[in-house]
Amino acid sequence: TRWRGQSDASLGLMISPIHRAPVCAPSRTARARTRKTRTCVSSSSTEPSVDPLEKYAPPHRASNATSTSNSVGPMNATTMTRTTMMNATNARVLMTKRCAGARTTRANARVVARAQPKEAPVLPYRIGHGFDLHRLESTAEFPELKLIIGGIEIPHDRGCVAHSDGDVLMHCVVDAITGALGLPDIGQLFPDTDPKWKGQTSDVFVVEAVRLMELEGYSIGNLDVTLIAQRPKISPHKDKIRANVARVLGVHESVVNVKAKTHEKVDSLGENRSIACHTVIMLYKN
Repeated sequence: TRWRGQSDASLGLMISPIHRAPVCAPSRTARARTRKTRTCVSSSSTEPSVDPLEKYAPPHRASNATSTSNSVGPMNATTMTRTTMMNATNARVLMTKRCAGARTTRANARVVARAQPKEAPVLPYRIGHGFDLHRLESTAEFPELKLIIGGIEIPHDRGCVAHSDGDVLMHCVVDAITGALGLPDIGQLFPDTDPKWKGQTSDVFVVEAVRLMELEGYSIGNLDVTLIAQRPKISPHKDKIRANVARVLGVHESVVNVKAKTHEKVDSLGENRSIACHTVIMLYKN
């Protein structure tokens, strides 16, 4: 509360020359620094003072500050201090924006570099996986159906329903080879909509896959086969299947491995309504 006749000085207040708002009176050290600054300003030459941070300030801010100092004259210590602080703040904001822009530019450059297509790598090894499943139907109802695995006809009361001979193992081998090379699968290379492949033996598909593999400059390192069927038992036919697959591929029998599993009478595989196969193949660069 201001009493009548009481001045700002008696209240310990000072009116700011910029905001014209009451602020707390400066300390004894600050008053001494202000007096010293005023003395320096009054005793200095008529040349306008140069702010060391002025070069970092935006162009329009720098021109305004120069015109004001030339037209009005030397600024007092408080105005100079506030102007310097504002210029420093503007410089920091400007440098932050520039750094952020540079980081954004570098990040965009990295994204563009990653998006650009590169040449396909020449790998010393390639691994492919194949999977296939065929439905089984009774040969009593469909006498023309047969169960062929790895090019070997297996006696059974059910046969595979397929466009070709339905050799689930050979079809898997084709997909494993083309998959390792990044080529189309067997359904794209030999579509079931083409009557040319109706009833075709699957060794023709494997020979074509091997030809494509050799064009890419690769050879077979090893092949691992897992057959899944509830019936019939595959064990008595393993050696024949293995030897025939190695012959079609043109490799030694030691390169090929054949395993067989049941499906514990679960779903269509376990109920003898289908047969499935998994193959994993490793190719190496010639």
